[in-house]
This record gives sequence, structure tokens and C-alpha cells, in this order.
Amino acid sequence: MRFVAIAAAVALLAPCIHAYGANEKLPDAQALLLLEAKADQASPKEQCFLYAEIVHDMTEIAGQELSSGDFKHASDTLKAVQTYAQKIHMGVAEDTRKLKNAEILMRHTAFRLNEILHNAALDDRPTLESTLKQLDQVQSELMMQVFKH
Repeated sequence: MRFVAIAAAVALLAPCIHAYGANEKLPDAQALLLLEAKADQASPKEQCFLYAEIVHDMTEIAGQELSSGDFKHASDTLKAVQTYAQKIHMGVAEDTRKLKNAEILMRHTAFRLNEILHNAALDDRPTLESTLKQLDQVQSELMMQVFKH
């Protein structure tokens, strides 16, 4: 019985480790452009996860931009995050592949954005809050799709 409990805990935490380690280094602009091109050309079954990776990477970049005081670029990056979150929202029903991984990554991304929100200036909070609200909605939709499949 103890073995089953340990195996279940490892199985449940393994994807979380991947999502947690996803933000260890910021992607460069070239890698992000390649990922965007790959996502745009991917089949609908693969796009959801690729868009989730883009949202995650852009959220990390926006956090770095806010930390360095580059508020204009951070705002533009957050608007791009919203655009890609909308693409995830539109294609959620079409994607069954890597759906759980996309949901975990979106949960981690929303968590990071919430951390960024708490450290942001008051002027930056409305954009961050609207982006966080959208990410939470997309993450909830992904979770519902995971339970359906």
C-alpha cells in the first residue's frame, strides 16, 4: 500500500517538476520567434501546448521587463500574452494531445504572473490583472477538457 501511495505521488508531481523548471532561463527573441512559427504551422492537436509554452515564455519576459523598468515593452508583451491565451481558448476543444501538460504549464504561468502582479507598480496592475484573469479562465477550460478526456 505504501508503494502505491509513493508511486501515485511521484506520478502526480513529475509533470509539476517540468513546469516548475520551465522558467529557469529566459528565452531569447530568436527562440521565441521560432516557437511562434512552429505553433502557427503546427496541427491543431499540437497548437494548444505550443501556445501555452509561448504564453509561459512571454510571461517570464514581461516579468523581467517590469523588473528592469521597461514598462512599455512589458505592456506590449502582456498584450501578446493575452492574444496567445485567446488562441488557446479558441483551440482548446481541438487539442487532446499534451492537454494535461498545457494545463500544468498554464497553472504555473498564472502563478508566476500573480507573483509579478504583487511586485508591480500600481500603474501596471490593470494590465497584469486582466491578463491574469484571462490566463485563469484558459487554465480552467484546459482543466475541464482534461477531465472530459
